[in-house]
Amino acid sequence: MAVTEAERRAMTHALELAARGPRGANPQVGAVILSPAGDVIAEGWHHGAGTPHAEVDALSQLPHGAARGATAVVTLEPCNHTGRTGPCAAALIEAGVARVVYGQDDPGVASGGGAARLRDAGVAVEAGEQADAARALISDWLTAQQLGRPQVTIKWAQSLDGRAAADDGTSQWITGPEARADVHRRRAAADAIVVGAGTVLADDPALTARDGDALFEHQPVPVVIGARETPADAAVRRHPHEPLLYDTHDLQAVIADLHARGIQSVFVEGGPTLASAFIAAGLADRILAYVAPVLLGGERLALTDIGVPTINAARRLAIDEWVPLGADLLAIARVTQDDPQEGTP
Repeated sequence: MAVTEAERRAMTHALELAARGPRGANPQVGAVILSPAGDVIAEGWHHGAGTPHAEVDALSQLPHGAARGATAVVTLEPCNHTGRTGPCAAALIEAGVARVVYGQDDPGVASGGGAARLRDAGVAVEAGEQADAARALISDWLTAQQLGRPQVTIKWAQSLDGRAAADDGTSQWITGPEARADVHRRRAAADAIVVGAGTVLADDPALTARDGDALFEHQPVPVVIGARETPADAAVRRHPHEPLLYDTHDLQAVIADLHARGIQSVFVEGGPTLASAFIAAGLADRILAYVAPVLLGGERLALTDIGVPTINAARRLAIDEWVPLGADLLAIARVTQDDPQEGTP
């Protein structure tokens, strides 16, 4: 049976509901329950770890038996495991739901398989409705599920000749206001922002995401990596979130701990040393390189040693987009696992 117009409208609304939920260790999910006639009779979303999932939140609004013969429209495949809460697939079956329409498959080894369980119980299932929008909503969570760690974005600003600063160390501002505003918008979309202790001592950054003089509603958790102590009066200590301070250079351990804390996306902008260390460790998934039409010369490169001794060992990138930002240009790239191309000039 094809998806109905009422179900399409319900999915659009379910995606809006999902966005109300918090980002964290669990995905943002929305659900709408339709009567057999196609009318909305309940709706819900996931309010955070340990709370009922979206389907159960919606079902809880209905008296016993009211969902029998109904259709559940859900942004993510109903889960099939028991964690802090029970499996949503089982809850829908028990409620007597006759049909389920969902957007994105659940890739979890433990949580996936809800669609199969529903079908085995005689529930009609339609998958893939507005799948692109459903996937985009939880892209960080999906990546974290696939990688077993947060998605890591490395950001830097550079001159046209690849320098991150002038020879005397000054670097404000290489890029223009449009590029800097874009950085803040991307900070606000991340769960955590990471710098090295040296950057904190040299620049005293606030590590907030700002829209002009105002803070964005969502602020990334500030993370400082390195053995040098963060001063008590450092700007980062006045951040809306308490900073996470790691007295280590073991990036794998840091990323594992952030993952355990429910952080799914990491925005690294701690200077050439830290950016290069993440790339060399194989922990870079995406690159944001802001290129300004200026020449600086000198030795302060945007990247240092990333473990590339020869051209055949080059870290290959796939460019997703070139974005003009005022006089500057942003390159958005993915780090690929392609085999090096011998003989590349």
